[in-house]
Amino acid sequence: MKTKTKVLVLSLSAVLLVAVSVFSTIAFLKSSDNVVNTFTVGKVEITLDEVKVDEYGNPASTNERVKANTYKLIPSHTYTKDPTVHFLAGSEASYLFVKVENGLADIEKAGTTIESQILDNGWTALSGQTGVYYKLVDATATDVDYLVFSSFTVADEAVVSDYSTAKINITAYAIQADGFQGNPALAYSKVTE
Repeated sequence: MKTKTKVLVLSLSAVLLVAVSVFSTIAFLKSSDNVVNTFTVGKVEITLDEVKVDEYGNPASTNERVKANTYKLIPSHTYTKDPTVHFLAGSEASYLFVKVENGLADIEKAGTTIESQILDNGWTALSGQTGVYYKLVDATATDVDYLVFSSFTVADEAVVSDYSTAKINITAYAIQADGFQGNPALAYSKVTE
């Protein structure tokens, strides 16, 4: 019996040895692949400034850009004021808005008003919003400047003493155009929330 067991164990060992050597030489056909998603965030970035001027609206020799100027009002005088929206590189296609609160509108010289200049510079008045104008601009790889207006002129007969505390306030806004196609009013409501 021992001999039969030994023969059986040897036979099983031999079969196992042959099976291991056969299966270890078989090549498997296989493949794999993957997709890796990387996300970045879009941006919209603007700045707003104007050239530095003296009290008579004459530009400083340095062409320095500032956030505010102070003017001395004189009838019939024209003052440089060039608020400019700078649409910065890497920004997505956007709606640009400017809100102009013109405290001198009643004493501006006809034909050269701030509003007429804004429209001449390609801005569109936003329906239902007083003093709000917009542009739809493309994405940009470089900085792009958008002039709002370039000057204001006081009317010949203006009583400037009544406007000694008047101001011209300009506020600029930008929001991505995607999601607001053809609806600047909705874009403006979202950017000013």
